[in-house]
Amino acid sequence: MRRSGGENMGLKGKIVSIDDNKLNLMLIESMLESMNLEIRSFTDPSHALDYIKISHPDLIFTDYMMPEMDGIALIKRVRETEPDVPIVMITAVDDDDSIKLSALNAGASDFLYKPLKLYEFQVRVKNLLSLRKNQLLLKDRAALLQREVETATLKIRMREFETLTIIGRASEYKDTETGNHIKRVAHYSKALSEHIGMDSEFTDALFFSAPLHDIGKLGIPDSILLKPGKLDEQEFSVMKEHTTIGYKILADSEGKYLKFGADIALSHHERWDGRGYPNRLSGDNIPICGRIVAVSDVFDALLSKRPYKQKWEYDDARRFIQENGGIMFDPQLVDAFDKLKEVFLDIMHSYDDADK
Repeated sequence: MRRSGGENMGLKGKIVSIDDNKLNLMLIESMLESMNLEIRSFTDPSHALDYIKISHPDLIFTDYMMPEMDGIALIKRVRETEPDVPIVMITAVDDDDSIKLSALNAGASDFLYKPLKLYEFQVRVKNLLSLRKNQLLLKDRAALLQREVETATLKIRMREFETLTIIGRASEYKDTETGNHIKRVAHYSKALSEHIGMDSEFTDALFFSAPLHDIGKLGIPDSILLKPGKLDEQEFSVMKEHTTIGYKILADSEGKYLKFGADIALSHHERWDGRGYPNRLSGDNIPICGRIVAVSDVFDALLSKRPYKQKWEYDDARRFIQENGGIMFDPQLVDAFDKLKEVFLDIMHSYDDADK
């Protein structure tokens, strides 16, 4: 390896030169002597490939005719790990055009012809390194822009979640003891969705929309919603209407999460055995979003104090979910619920009403 001194247009870079003829390598080194570049020369293409993988050079020169691996094969190998670095093949002027075409197809950026001419060679190097610099700058800017977009998108999504949570809490405004119920339901639902292999788009929509599951309670009279003790048959019929009320509130929206919330509002009280409401759907006919929120909602409701009930013990609430797999709840989700015990405990403690 040879380092030269001095500055030349501010250009700095690492160059790899590959040729089975040491005299040719020495010629290239001498021609780059004044350009403040780091040059690493190889007579063995395999050793050059190993170096390229770890050093990520800014420019590569390769001869065509080499006994172990020709220049075209080398270029193909380099392109597997370095898709953008400029690669210059050095060939004889009278080489077959098919060789040059093959080199271009393999990923060669340019050609130089033997015998090399000092001035032309140095100008080509300057131009190719300038191209490389601009290439890397564009990559850096693109990566920075991508990070900025991702950050802005995350902020928008979190603001949207906050807005949806506030809308969801409107349904609980008259029942202050439910506290962080809707936040826990959103996080429980997300954990269940991820565990059963739903894609990220679905899981995100579920997370942002789950807080709207009881929005229809806004249309239920206080005398029923806040009644201490068990509802009679007529009162329960009115209470069940919160599912269809919620659907009607949300269904005509253009927003993705509000539409998703409409499906959740309508279906989260359906039961696996078909004895739920409002439409007595059963099994897989119940939207998966409603099935997931059903498990999360019931589990958290059991652990929350309400006007009509006391708070259940944790183990009793878990047992209720487990015993109702295939009855109230999707058995697959009950199995996921069993395996996510620690995750649910973390969520429960993170959004404990006593700590808020």
